[in-house]
Amino acid sequence: MISFTAKLGIYFMLLDNTKNGFSLKSNFELKKAYFLFKIISNKSLTNIGKKVLEFSLKLRLPILFLVKGTVFEQFCSGESLDESFKTVERLYEKNVKSYLHYSVEGLENEESYDTSLNEVLDSIKFVANKNILDFTVFKPTAIANSKILQKVSENKPLEKNEQELYERILSRFDTICSLAHKKGVKILVDAEESWIQDSIDEIVLKMMIKYNKQKTIVFNTSQMYRHDRLEYLERLKNIAEKENFLIGIKLVRGAYIEKENKRALKNNYRSPICDSKELTDLNFNKGASYILLNLNIFSLFSGTHNEESIYKIIDIMKSHNVDNGNQKIWFGQLYGMSDNISFNLANEGFNAIKYLPFGPIKEVIPYLIRRADENTSVKGQTSRELELIKTELKRRKTT
Repeated sequence: MISFTAKLGIYFMLLDNTKNGFSLKSNFELKKAYFLFKIISNKSLTNIGKKVLEFSLKLRLPILFLVKGTVFEQFCSGESLDESFKTVERLYEKNVKSYLHYSVEGLENEESYDTSLNEVLDSIKFVANKNILDFTVFKPTAIANSKILQKVSENKPLEKNEQELYERILSRFDTICSLAHKKGVKILVDAEESWIQDSIDEIVLKMMIKYNKQKTIVFNTSQMYRHDRLEYLERLKNIAEKENFLIGIKLVRGAYIEKENKRALKNNYRSPICDSKELTDLNFNKGASYILLNLNIFSLFSGTHNEESIYKIIDIMKSHNVDNGNQKIWFGQLYGMSDNISFNLANEGFNAIKYLPFGPIKEVIPYLIRRADENTSVKGQTSRELELIKTELKRRKTT
């Protein structure tokens, strides 16, 4: 029996091949990416940059061209669907798939929710007409009032007008999932903060029961930094067996650690977040294993940049004779990051897919700021990017 540590050595070259990983990037693009990750790795510089950006936008200074030529080009695929599809086609040349997301954050009013609904519907139609696309995604709070979702999550009674708003929320979800089902497009529902997630889970469950009978169309997102998510997966499986439907799960670590912990401390309740990164990693890997051992019911969309987790998923697939290209297993990474993972997995026949945010530059700045924050806070992520870029530039000099 080969130990897992030994298997890591066997798989090492799989994700470490920088020739494959950066095959679409020129020397100039690699050097620019190196410069950006170098800045992002410095928390002080990142904070200064954010403040300068926010200040410049308030004063309406003409700086968007600088944003476009730097962080926007690194982390976004374009300003429109058609422009972004050029990136989709380039990635597909290397067998890397894509899913597009209009990453504009609307105001909290019914008009903006209806606008977002139409954008999601347009993205479904766009995907359905392009045979190299499979997924699209939407954020629940882009189509739903978070205060209503919170009251439902807390089992508080809704006022008459709130009940009407909640019915509109359910209608928007159903409109999206119904069209996705009709067009055969897989739909990923993003996760939100824990205090509104229960109501989202219930709505998505209804959509799965309704639309995941023959094929897995609707995917919920499970943030595995929450210590209760394994129980959620087990509960979902039990319901699926009784109600006879399929489960789609996008597995991620999570995006609101500081926000969740601060709120728990302020309101004097146990934080839903695991006590350490190690426990989060363990929770993620257990969740992935549970899903992979129940592929008769589950489909897995593994949204992670953690290479050890990816090795573990591959190990389970190999141990159970699951083909690399099994359509129930997808590996997703963000555009502009971890190309070594996406391109090398695709090169080996795995289903690798990139998350491609797009939208007007000014409107996607909140997304870009989160990218900078997450890269600064995730230990080892930016240093890994820098290491790989240096390795590839050195390789190109000697070949």
